[in-house]
Amino acid sequence: MADAASRLRSLAEQVLGTPLPMRVRAWDGSLDGPPDAPALVIRNRRALRRMLFKPGELGLARAWVAGDLDIEGDLYTALEMMAGLVWERGEDARTLMQAVRDPEVRAAARELLKLAGPPVPPAPPREEIRRSRRRLHTRRTDKRAISHHYDVGNDFYEIVLGPSMVYSCAYWEDGGTLETAQRDKLELVCAKLGLTAGMRLLDVGCGWGSMAIHAAREHGVHVVGVTLSQEQAAYARKRVADEGLTDRVEIRVQDYRDVVDGPFDAISSIGMAEHVGAERYLEYARQLYALLAPGGRLLNHQIARRPQRDESAYEVDPFIDAYVFPDGELAPLGTTVTQLERAGFEVRDVESLREHYARTLRRWVLNLEAGRHRAVRLAGPGRTRVWQLYMAACALAFERNRIGVNQVLAIRTPESGGSGLPPRPRVWHG
Repeated sequence: MADAASRLRSLAEQVLGTPLPMRVRAWDGSLDGPPDAPALVIRNRRALRRMLFKPGELGLARAWVAGDLDIEGDLYTALEMMAGLVWERGEDARTLMQAVRDPEVRAAARELLKLAGPPVPPAPPREEIRRSRRRLHTRRTDKRAISHHYDVGNDFYEIVLGPSMVYSCAYWEDGGTLETAQRDKLELVCAKLGLTAGMRLLDVGCGWGSMAIHAAREHGVHVVGVTLSQEQAAYARKRVADEGLTDRVEIRVQDYRDVVDGPFDAISSIGMAEHVGAERYLEYARQLYALLAPGGRLLNHQIARRPQRDESAYEVDPFIDAYVFPDGELAPLGTTVTQLERAGFEVRDVESLREHYARTLRRWVLNLEAGRHRAVRLAGPGRTRVWQLYMAACALAFERNRIGVNQVLAIRTPESGGSGLPPRPRVWHG
């Protein structure tokens, strides 16, 4: 009888209708496939059951998070190979139905089911968020989603993010470190907002307080930072106190929809708008517009996806939704700009930082790998594997232009029409 690895490769290739570019290492120790390729390590039959009972990305993710599935070799190369098999095949429903009707495919699928063992679907890993269908992006559900992602533990995020504690893409120059690149990104935001001493800044989704502290310390502004995460707020408040900035920085656990003490001279929203959702985005834009004084500026830093021919067919990535950013949604850049304009903003500048985010994510992956043992102690092996997979996969997605990230500078232009911007505003490039 053939060993498990060769049987798996043969059956999988029949089901997929294409050769597997990776090696397969099975639970019996057998190995089969191209000698120089990374190996997909199937540690037990349970991994196979996870993939068969939930075909596609979610089944693979469950097996990975549970530790039933692993990669031997370069993770990025393996993810690129798997993307071609799982995420980018571009098969429509008709093609899939034809494959299912093929007698050879059906026979191979039956053999895989036999090889997988008892026909009982394993329970999802505990790291997978459990929820029923409900209305998205209410104050209650947003708070729960934010807590799932950000209340993993501040010590865990210190391992991943490093001393800057900035959880959005850095702004890199050749030879720069992660810390200097994150400082340069914060300064870039301050420059675009035109911050000067005495101004009042609202930082929406303030995280661990890095933007608020930088703006207050370096530019003398008064900052209100809002977050839905109790752990983030406690950490940020301690940092503010340690910096001696309690007279200029206030950190609140508050939904942006509940902020009523405008007007502000400027608003920064860095990596927060992805949580808002398509149904709520115009409300988000109108709320920020209402909170700005005439002539005030908004810097909206947001991940974007590529537009689809049929936008109604867009679905949230199942792995990201179940394990990383519950209820998070990505919109095309054009949609974001349109919604900001519908709210009343004048959009004055758009800058893509796509390559910068890819580089940032690779740096975070290295940080996690270097601190892996401590990360496992703090957050558990499953959560550590979630972060490793999602950051590595996202790095590739940015590099391959599957997703992007943009800073949109918008103004609540006063009735006089004066924008307050210099004739050539991109002086921040030096």
